[in-house]
Amino acid sequence: MFDMKHIPKPILLCFIIITCLFCIKCTGQQKSRSPKGYDLNNPVKYNMPEALHEISGIAFNKGNPDMMFAEQDEEGELFYFKPGSMNVKQIKFGQGGDYEDVAITNNQVIMLRSDGVLFTFPLDLKKAEATNVKQWDSLLPKGEYEGMYADDSDQSVYVLCKHCSIEKTSKTSTVFTLKLSADGSLKNAGQHTIDVGRVSKLAGVKKMNFHPSGLSKNPKTNEWYILSSVNKLLVIADTNWNVKEVYPLNRGKFGQPEGIAFDNQNNLYISNEGDKVGAGNVLKFTFKP
Repeated sequence: MFDMKHIPKPILLCFIIITCLFCIKCTGQQKSRSPKGYDLNNPVKYNMPEALHEISGIAFNKGNPDMMFAEQDEEGELFYFKPGSMNVKQIKFGQGGDYEDVAITNNQVIMLRSDGVLFTFPLDLKKAEATNVKQWDSLLPKGEYEGMYADDSDQSVYVLCKHCSIEKTSKTSTVFTLKLSADGSLKNAGQHTIDVGRVSKLAGVKKMNFHPSGLSKNPKTNEWYILSSVNKLLVIADTNWNVKEVYPLNRGKFGQPEGIAFDNQNNLYISNEGDKVGAGNVLKFTFKP
């Protein structure tokens, strides 16, 4: 029998390192199943500058693909840039904090902080600092929030709870609906639930605690696209939030998927926060009918 004890330590160490690198490479090359019209295995990758190393949420204004809006976990700033460009500009709107997502509708910007506090202000790219900033402290129950989407058709704002005291993450995930007025005011307009048991079943696991991190709506199908960084899943639900499909995400490509958005050409974008060895990035998945 082959005895590993007789192998010199330097050679054994090299063998272990090569094996680990091979496993990492194989993980990155595993093929992912993809939603209709997209190939999750072949994105266009846009690396982010250092200012967006911790990029979280992303959004477009009226689906215009020439200008992407984003925020990151620490600064009270709205960032904007042309996808693929390292020339990033920003608008200051508040103090530092754990900001998780951004949405834009009716020329109003909505920013989501992880504790459920929301900020609204008019979109004005000519100014380096936002004016008429409104803060909304008590619209949402106590919890941790990461995903948000604003609907241009009726100015509804949907906020997805990552972990709330009102729910069990192994059973349901709650979506809160708000209405945005032209002056940036927000008010409650109901809530919906996502069946986590259905997510678990379609993901092929017996039970899971579901922690969503991003939310958007497919403009062609009106289906909800729900992203989970913790669970490494892309979940698709119908207009009534009934879960239809679940797609595991390749950890080699989706290191920390935090944000999701569509442009008006139906292309899909997913942002990944950077880590110690890699920059933050945005992955573009071109729509192909």
